[in-house]
This record gives sequence, structure tokens and C-alpha cells, in this order.
Amino acid sequence: MDLHTVDVLRPARTRDDLRLAPGEKLLGGGSWLFSEPQPEVTGLVDLTTMGWEPWQVTDEGLSIAATCTIAQLLEPPAPADWTASALFRQCAEAFLMSFKIWHTATVGGNLCLALPAGAMISLATALDAEVVVWTPDGGERREPVESFVRGPGLTSLQAGEVLRSVELPLAALRGRTAFRKIALTSLGRSSAVVIGRVDDDARFSLAVTAATPRPYVFRFESAPTTAELRTALDAVDEWYADPHGSPDWRAAVTLELAAEVCAELA
Repeated sequence: MDLHTVDVLRPARTRDDLRLAPGEKLLGGGSWLFSEPQPEVTGLVDLTTMGWEPWQVTDEGLSIAATCTIAQLLEPPAPADWTASALFRQCAEAFLMSFKIWHTATVGGNLCLALPAGAMISLATALDAEVVVWTPDGGERREPVESFVRGPGLTSLQAGEVLRSVELPLAALRGRTAFRKIALTSLGRSSAVVIGRVDDDARFSLAVTAATPRPYVFRFESAPTTAELRTALDAVDEWYADPHGSPDWRAAVTLELAAEVCAELA
């Protein structure tokens, strides 16, 4: 879609270039930005010209740039002990998008858009990811993705802050995982996504997204029983309601998917 109110497009080369003037908005892949009218936007600042490497393997795990596309996310070499790396493709395919969008949509854009069905939100919360946020004073802060995403279209980003990267810890990448998703139609938006992970110390975590307005992560000392799952999910204070599912249906299928995940990992 043409953004007919935009009259300035400027590339960002340094952090100073990320200081937005009134009416300006940051541009990553633009797959959502150009999908509907943005009458309040008069200028775009291109993040892709910052020259960030899409991803870097470090001693601590995997660092993913905010501008990394979905296609680039599938490129990192996966060491044999990164058993959780299968989630990358499982979550990418949950987008149900064309290959063109895979090469355009970014990991950071998906997190900042903060839609309940955001597939990169599912991936990040399931792997205990942290975001690195550049602050306007030249510093940075870190925050778990599960608290960074606060509701539909709502994150913890403050004025002048920029999402720089998403950090996946090595311990989580070495965990065993199980993925479940359900939608009302075979090619529909996710109604519920449940991802389980067992770490080397046998501790069990369960990430619930799409069915709730914000991500939830539940942690157990070992694989939970159905009764323990039910008790944990009772703590969800709101189930999401939209054309892709009613709250009571989403609560019921999430419990069923969680039980399947636990059975697979146990």
C-alpha cells in the first residue's frame, strides 16, 4: 500500500539517526507498516541501513538483530547440541505467509507489533529470550520477552527507545522442545500456540501464546501432571477474544495442547 502522507525517507547510519522527528516512524521490513493506511506518518527512518548482522553465534547463545528477516533466522548453523533449533522453522511456518514475506518481515518487527499470534513472540518466550533495547541517552537495557510484550500492540518500549536485538541463551537452545498449534482453519491465524521445553537439569517450562493477550511462561521442577497444568493455566487472567477463537474455547484447547506437549516431552 502506498503511504501517501510520507514525504521523507531517510536511512539510519548511527544511533543519532534514530532520533525521530514528529511524524516519523522506524521502518524495518515494512510488511505490516505498508499493509494499511498510516495517516499520522509523514516520514520513515530505515533501520536496515544500520548494517546490523542478522545473527551472531556467541559463547552465550544466539544474538538475533531486530532487522533479521524470518528467512535469515533459518540460516544460523545449529550445533548438534542445539536441540531446540527445530523451533525456528516451526515458528516461522506458523506465520503461514508467502516466501516474499519471509524475506521481508523481521523478528524485531514481529515483537514490536505485539500481536497475540506473533510467531516470533512464541519462539522468543519459549526460549527465555531477552531483548536488548537502546535507550535515548545512549545506553541500553535488557528485559525478558515475556514481560516486554504486554498486550495486543503494546510493549514496554518508551519514547525514543529502539529494539536492537533478541538474545537466546545457550541453556535454552540445548533444551528438548515440543510444539503445538491450533487454528480454526487449516491456513488460519494461530488461535493457540503451546511450546514446552525440558532443560538439562530436567526443569520444564511451558510457553502459551496466541490464546492470551500477552505471552505466559509457566515453570515446573519436572514435567507437570494434568492437574498441575490446569492449576497453572487457571492463573491466566484473560483469554483472548477475536474472530479466530472465543476465550472459553481457547482456554480448553490450550489445556489439551499443553497435555500433549507434556506427554511428548515426558
